[in-house]
Amino acid sequence: MNPLYVSNQEFRSLAARVMSIAADFYEQLDNMRAYPRTSGARTMEAFDAPLSQEGLHDAALDALSSVVEMARAPTPRFFGYVLGSGEPVAALADLLASVLNQNVTAWRSAPAAVSIERQVVRWIAEALGCTGLTGSLCGGGSAANLMALAMAREAKLPANDSGARPGIVYASSEVHMSIVKAVALLGLGRSNLRVIPTDENFRMCTSELERAIAEDCAAGRELIAVVASAGTVNTGAIDPLEEIASICRKYALWLHIDGAYGAPGALVIAEKFRGLSQANSLSIDLHKWLYQPVDCGMLLFKDRAIARAAFSHTGEYARVLDSDPVEGFAFFEESLELSRRFRALKIWLSLRYHGLQAFRDAIRADLGHAKQLADFVRGSAELELLAPIELSAVCFRYRITQGGLDLNELNYAILRRVVENGRVYLSNALIHGNFALRACFVNHRTQDADVAEIVSEVLAAARSIIAERDY
Repeated sequence: MNPLYVSNQEFRSLAARVMSIAADFYEQLDNMRAYPRTSGARTMEAFDAPLSQEGLHDAALDALSSVVEMARAPTPRFFGYVLGSGEPVAALADLLASVLNQNVTAWRSAPAAVSIERQVVRWIAEALGCTGLTGSLCGGGSAANLMALAMAREAKLPANDSGARPGIVYASSEVHMSIVKAVALLGLGRSNLRVIPTDENFRMCTSELERAIAEDCAAGRELIAVVASAGTVNTGAIDPLEEIASICRKYALWLHIDGAYGAPGALVIAEKFRGLSQANSLSIDLHKWLYQPVDCGMLLFKDRAIARAAFSHTGEYARVLDSDPVEGFAFFEESLELSRRFRALKIWLSLRYHGLQAFRDAIRADLGHAKQLADFVRGSAELELLAPIELSAVCFRYRITQGGLDLNELNYAILRRVVENGRVYLSNALIHGNFALRACFVNHRTQDADVAEIVSEVLAAARSIIAERDY
């Protein structure tokens, strides 16, 4: 008998047990802690077991209760980082994607999966006002940004045949860390990433951008690209996309827009994203503000020929023999990956089930919750905002000082206490050297009452810490 054989009856039994665990998890989410009661020692103890040689069979699933118990749950009060809440219909699609086990390399390998992914790419591009852009799904914004800059390099300073040469890339001081990594990995050199200052709203200063470009041109340097942000990770700032696009045209530069966080906001507040469609490439994380389970990133781009110039290199064993535009299509000719998961199924099913308007409504609610928190902060004598509210990220801090108390130290302690208490989960940012408490609303489960708990939890933590330290 097949040593890995699982009968249909066994599979149904196992699946029913797993689905019961998942359904119970969703049912209990509202009352769960935003961060589990656990520690490094406890997780090591729970999972540091010897590998079974004979197999545990049904008993193998017993440990799933510990996995759930020590998981960071996507409760309505999780506001850390920029991590979407994981929509349940999409989660079901992820299960089916694993059952189908499609390798989404080319149409001939996965006819339905490739067709669905190409359709999803068209849907998202059109919904964001970027009709005509094409692309593919990937692991996340970091992978999308790397591929985008690889395309930019090959378009402006070809390297695939003779190797990389130093080339200049421009980005604001608020750019995501993945851009710095990409410049290094592509051999362009981190010293050739020009960091452009931002204005009081953390948007790239276009006058400083143009000054830096002119200086590099005068010095005879090779220029490649400008990376603009459509929602920075710290504050949600949106760079002046139209102005930057105009500068890129003037100097024949590639325009990449990092919209991993913010771009879905164009579904609701399109006026803030004017210029988005002028990008040569655009990264989007659907597992952020379209609430998909991780991972589900996307890269959109204008020119398939440049994508193929950057990524096409096919061994004979994988060569596509069909010239039909549908049946001969291969994602691996236009992207970094060869082995590719059926990521599109979850977003396809999720959009079909709920409809695009439901996602617009959820994003609009997130924007409202950010404004609600900002109003709460403004209404408290003990709190202050540290950055404008552009999208759904709110940076603030406890502001009361006593006896030379260092506010950065206090707010760091407050964040730790809030997370340890487990009712709400916040993360942090550094704003002009100030340690900020940061809440980012990309959570379709959040209600108004959950927002109010942020302030009450922060104030309670601050007061208890001050009392304990006798400041």
